Amino acid sequence: MRPKRIRQLLLEWYARGHRDLPWRKSRDPYAIWVSEIMLQQTRAQAVIPYYHRFLSLFPTVEALARASEQDVLAAWSGLGYYSRARNLRRAAQRICEAGSFPRDYDSLRGLPGVGDYSAAAIASIAFAQPHVVVDGNVLRVVARVEADAADISSARTRERFRSVAQSWLDPGNAGRFNQALMELGATVCLPQKPLCLLCPLSAVCQARSLGTVEQLPVKLKKTTAVKLDGTLLVVRRQGRVLLRLRESDARRMAGFWELPSPEHLPSARLKEEIGDFRHTITHHHYTFKVVMASVSRPRGAFEWFEPVHMVNIPLSTTARKALELAKII
Repeated sequence: MRPKRIRQLLLEWYARGHRDLPWRKSRDPYAIWVSEIMLQQTRAQAVIPYYHRFLSLFPTVEALARASEQDVLAAWSGLGYYSRARNLRRAAQRICEAGSFPRDYDSLRGLPGVGDYSAAAIASIAFAQPHVVVDGNVLRVVARVEADAADISSARTRERFRSVAQSWLDPGNAGRFNQALMELGATVCLPQKPLCLLCPLSAVCQARSLGTVEQLPVKLKKTTAVKLDGTLLVVRRQGRVLLRLRESDARRMAGFWELPSPEHLPSARLKEEIGDFRHTITHHHYTFKVVMASVSRPRGAFEWFEPVHMVNIPLSTTARKALELAKII
């Protein structure tokens, strides 16, 4: 009876009100798929403008499949984790080659860039398939409701927690249940200072009754943060800015335009320092110094750009931050 009670409480709470997110108004599997990929490692509010713009540029899976990689990356520019955009385009081409959008979990899971969580979300929301979603938010909810102090960095624990969440799932209303579960983890069952007084599951939450909510979940493996420093050069000529194209075989950000560093322009003459900013990629914490510079004849994959045209190219996030600091864009 307990799983049935949990699902009832969760669905009733969700029905009373939730965030008004644009992808929740659609049952188009393409739009749902785009939203789920964008939401990987990115907050919902940050995704909204990118979601609207991306669908206006590529309204169908066919349009995305036909688009150039540069156009797709330009539309994604600023959202980060750019392999997601490349995988979206690759998957769109595969879908078009197959002739139809995949409708089941296993077929969705086979698409580039679609993991367990995304496949479950798309399958349940778009096609009413009974697969529960499990991410960090859901693991936290399960750990607290069950008062389970097992290490969630363990694959065995994650699989067991998945089984628990699957037992809660309403098989006849899987999409709505998954959205309710995601909403609870994102807005109420927070990592720090959870809003237990507002939680629909407070009456059945074993961690709350034991007073251990803020000690859960347990995650034993911690990645040590790496601090790095760098310098970006802003070189201007007749109002234009010098940008460098990253190599096609670069490990990250291949095909993106970036500001050069002193290593890329060893003959550059450094001028005044504009300031600095911080940038984080997973556990790497960068501090970039932004310096005005001049150069006579840059050699290599460089090109001059008018600032107004930078919206139409895939521009790296660090270049965007530096140019905003310099008040150029």
